[in-house]
Amino acid sequence: MTFIEVGQHSSLTSAAKSMCLTTGAISQQLLQLEQKLGLTLVERHSRGIRLTEVGSRLHQVAKSSLEDIDAVLAQLDFTSQQSTEIRLKLTPSFAFKWLVPRLEAFHRLYPDIQVQTFAEGAIVDKSVGDFDIAIDYGELPYLDSHASLLFEEYLVPVASPHYLKTLLAKGSTENSAGIVVDIDWTSVTLLHDAQPWLGSNRDQEWSYWANKMNLEFDTNRGHFFNRTDMAMAAAEASVGVALARKALIKDELETGRLVALSVEIKADAGYFALTHSSSRAVQSFLEWLSQQIEY
Repeated sequence: MTFIEVGQHSSLTSAAKSMCLTTGAISQQLLQLEQKLGLTLVERHSRGIRLTEVGSRLHQVAKSSLEDIDAVLAQLDFTSQQSTEIRLKLTPSFAFKWLVPRLEAFHRLYPDIQVQTFAEGAIVDKSVGDFDIAIDYGELPYLDSHASLLFEEYLVPVASPHYLKTLLAKGSTENSAGIVVDIDWTSVTLLHDAQPWLGSNRDQEWSYWANKMNLEFDTNRGHFFNRTDMAMAAAEASVGVALARKALIKDELETGRLVALSVEIKADAGYFALTHSSSRAVQSFLEWLSQQIEY
C-alpha cells in the first residue's frame, strides 16, 4: 500500500500527508521494501521523487492487483442482495454524537438488519473498500462525485456557562437575542478540530468562521485536537471556546452544559454517504438516514 501511494505522488511529503503518516515513516517503509527486493524503486532528487524504470513496472502491477482485489471484494457475499448485515464506516465524533443515539430507532424498524459500526479514526479511510456504507465529513464541493450529500453542516462557537461568565466579566454582553457581543477574541482560548478533513489547515474552521463574521484575529492559536468531539469536551470543561458543528451539539445545548455565543453559519461542508454495495439492507439504512435529517 505504501509503495502504491508513493508512486502516485511527486514527493514523500505529499504521500505521507495522504496516508496520515510522517515522512520519516514513509521513507523507512520504502527503504525496507527496496532492501527486501534488492531493487531501487525510487530515485530521490532535489525536487522530490520519481519511480525508476523497474519501480514504474512494479507499481503498475501492484496497483492493478489492488484494483482487482477491490473488484473481487465488491462481488463477495457481503454485497449480496440477500445480505442482512451492514458494514458502516464513519468518524468516532459522528458515531458517538449523532448516530448512536438514533440506532435503536433503526433496530426497531429493521430488527433483522445487523449494523457493524467501525469508527476507527478522525479521518474516514475510503481507499480500501472494506465497507458497505461510509459516512464522511468534507468541504463542498466534495471530491468524490459518487458520494451523496446527507446534509450540510453549520458552525457555532460554544462555551461552558462558567467560561461565559469569565467573558462577561471581561466586558462582553448578551443582547436580547441571547447573543454574546463585544467579545475580545484575542483573549479567548480557541479549541480546534485540527483536521476536519484530509488536507485541511489546522485552524481551518476558526479561520473560515472569523472571515465570514468579518472579524480579524489570529486563529492559529489555542488548543488543537484530532477530533471535534474532543474540542467540544474541552469547551465543556471550561478550557476555552470550541467551534462546534450543529449536528453534534444538540444534547449539550439543550441540557445547558454548553451555550452558543453567536448565531450559527453554514460551514461550507457537510456529511456524505459513500456506498460500496447495494443490498436491501444498505438501501433500507440509507432511506432511514435521509429521514433523520432535522435541518
